[in-house]
Amino acid sequence: MTYWLQELQQKRWEYCNSLDMVKWDSRTSPTPGDFSKGLVARDNTDLINPHPNASAEKARNVLAVETAPGELVGEQAANQPAPGHPNSINFSLKQWGTELKNSMSSFRPGRGHNDSRRSVFYTSEEWELLDPSPKDLEESTAQEERKKQIPEGNKGVTGSGFPFDFGRIPYKGKRPLKDMIGSYKNRHSSGDPSAEGPSGSGSTSKLASEMQLQVQNQQEELERLRKDLSSQKELVRLLQQTVRSSQYDKYFTSSRLCEGVPQDTLGLLHQKDDQILGLTSQLERFSQEKESLQQEVRTLKNKVGELSEQLGMLMETIQAKDEVIMKLSRQLSECEGSVSSPTSMPSSPVALPTARDQLELDRLKDNLQGYKTQNKFLNKEILELSALRRNAERRERDLMAKYSSLEAKLCQIESKYLILLQEMKTPVCSEEQGPSRDVIAQLLEDALQVESPEHPEQAFVKPHLVSEYDIYGFRTVPEDDEEEKLVAKVRALDLKTLYLTENQEVSTGVKWENYFASTVNREMMCSPELKNLIRAGIPHEHRSKVWKWCVDLHTRKFKDSTKPGYFQTLLQKALEKQNPASKQIELDLLRTLPNNKHYSCPTSEGIQKLRNVLLAFSWRNPDIGYCQGLNRLVAVALLYLEQEDAFWCLVTIVEVFMPRDYYTKTLLGSQVDQRVFRDLMSEKLPRLHAHFEQYKVDYTLITFNWFLVVFVDSVVSDILFKIWDSFLYEGPKVIFRFALALFKYKEEEILKLQDSMSIFKYLRYFTRTILDARKLIGISFGDLNPFPLRQIRNRRTYHLEKVRLELTELEAIREDFLRERDTSPDKGELVSDEEEDS
Repeated sequence: MTYWLQELQQKRWEYCNSLDMVKWDSRTSPTPGDFSKGLVARDNTDLINPHPNASAEKARNVLAVETAPGELVGEQAANQPAPGHPNSINFSLKQWGTELKNSMSSFRPGRGHNDSRRSVFYTSEEWELLDPSPKDLEESTAQEERKKQIPEGNKGVTGSGFPFDFGRIPYKGKRPLKDMIGSYKNRHSSGDPSAEGPSGSGSTSKLASEMQLQVQNQQEELERLRKDLSSQKELVRLLQQTVRSSQYDKYFTSSRLCEGVPQDTLGLLHQKDDQILGLTSQLERFSQEKESLQQEVRTLKNKVGELSEQLGMLMETIQAKDEVIMKLSRQLSECEGSVSSPTSMPSSPVALPTARDQLELDRLKDNLQGYKTQNKFLNKEILELSALRRNAERRERDLMAKYSSLEAKLCQIESKYLILLQEMKTPVCSEEQGPSRDVIAQLLEDALQVESPEHPEQAFVKPHLVSEYDIYGFRTVPEDDEEEKLVAKVRALDLKTLYLTENQEVSTGVKWENYFASTVNREMMCSPELKNLIRAGIPHEHRSKVWKWCVDLHTRKFKDSTKPGYFQTLLQKALEKQNPASKQIELDLLRTLPNNKHYSCPTSEGIQKLRNVLLAFSWRNPDIGYCQGLNRLVAVALLYLEQEDAFWCLVTIVEVFMPRDYYTKTLLGSQVDQRVFRDLMSEKLPRLHAHFEQYKVDYTLITFNWFLVVFVDSVVSDILFKIWDSFLYEGPKVIFRFALALFKYKEEEILKLQDSMSIFKYLRYFTRTILDARKLIGISFGDLNPFPLRQIRNRRTYHLEKVRLELTELEAIREDFLRERDTSPDKGELVSDEEEDS
């Protein structure tokens, strides 16, 4: 049994290591001609060639269970005379193992009636059907040729006794090998000598021969069916390609197109058609590669689960064996103590029990040695399974990275495809009605489709990579305006490309997991490590927890002075009694974030929560009540926080972060911040500031809304939430940082504009074209340092006094004007038409 398990383990180890040496592109690439050759192949990162685990190999050599070189296995042992009836007392594991070796050697190829016989082993699990590669078949053939040259006496001792055909589905109609071994053991343990005759080995050989014949026939039938299926698939693909090409020629070779379009335009169309066909073929090839990679990932996950279950079972087995070994060791020590004690009666009646005890002691020693060998083998098995599991996890990570890069490349190709269609649409659609215009319109309509759960069958025709809403609930492609649809689709594809590219680097996610693991037994605390993590961006799955912690950190002094249920009390008061802000709140609810599915209609989930938070805040702070802009702040907070936490988030922004009178009717604090920002622009970006001054462009008309609602509806959603991550932790100076970074990001493009109208028009939409959040964060926290908060506070104080003086002067001028108007002698009274006629 040990010999058989060793051979099985060796074959499994070789098979799993051979998986690492396979070039994965050879399985997934649909065109064999695309392989890199020569020096290009050295730079190919898709080839996975891991090295075997050195520690696992060392453990396998140290824990290897050796077989006795003097024992006979194979046909030499079979030709020996049949042994007599063994003594049940003196039966040992060593003898039983030798007999099992002899019986198992009859399964080798080249023995018996079938030279091409292979042994198939049965387990309790379903094995996956895998086709052996030509390389594996050549290696197995070479091994069989070498084994035939080895002398008969050395077979089964130094090399592999029989080849294993891994990956085959066992034939369930036959008897499992486990039952065969069990029946063999029962025959030897019983007292019937006839069960050990030559007839037993003959029936076993015949049964194995029948099993192998049936399994081989089924495998040949399965291979034939698989070849038929592949040929049918290839035929269908060729027919589909022929139909598409014929339809395409029907459109573009018609006489109507040739008569209505000039020759140079026709040549341009043919060139664009060739490019579109090439891009379409690339899309199909990448989709096939993606499907094959997904299948391999699923297979690897299943294998990892199976290995984990086997590891658990082996651990339980080792624990049970250890208990048995301890028990047998105690029995052995007791037996040795009883044998070594002197006997005072050397008579023959006492000598017989002593000899029986000696036989029992030998049997226990033999069992102990067997258990030690088995324990050694199981330890080796655990090490091997751990190494195989690590290799499978590494392969899975490599495949996921490759899958992400391929999907990002596919997004880039589809984005270029949309731009190409847009360029073709203008010259083609400016002509009269024709088939070319219909084709371009149909292609644009197909390209602008989004992923829809109602039509899952479309996923098999064309991979729709952009869904209707992003993970935050914002609509990615607008419903109307064809031009805006195309621009939004291209922007969404570019965003997905950046997201997939960033996902290949899992360092940020790993850092967050390590940080939360270090805070299991303690609360989160402000630290440089946490600040750097938050500046890099909080992962989607951890954002709710971190935002809630930031809000609690800033509102702790308010919560300590309020009674429990404070938010519910305010809400109940607002529902029972209306205040002046209630009407304006109701008018602004549906205008808050109309492009977000959580606030798009009166029955949306977020509308009622938004109403509750705004009403409760209007009763907490009657000085402000409600200001347009607060609704957007609450709407963004509610995407990751519950109602009460969103209420305290609004309190944090209005009463902690922002200066007083920031959201009052005069918006005094907001005006002051615009003047502070103008000073910072002249210091940090002097060229751009001078450019604005030269053309008399007041950019604070654009930036005023950035500061009031913290960039809501001004930047794309991915960048918006990364800004809010840092804003909720560090405070309002983050707004100044990112506002300057947005201008720094597009500084060169703005400097190229040479008139005030084009500059102002560009400033109204340029923030929506910024997609790379990582670059923007690098500018904000890297290029703009130093950025002390003390400097902002000092400038706020300085400009606040100036704005107050200006407001006082304006108020005095207003009062003088009203006084003069009321006391003016030229003020006439209204006269009726009749009096005027008379």
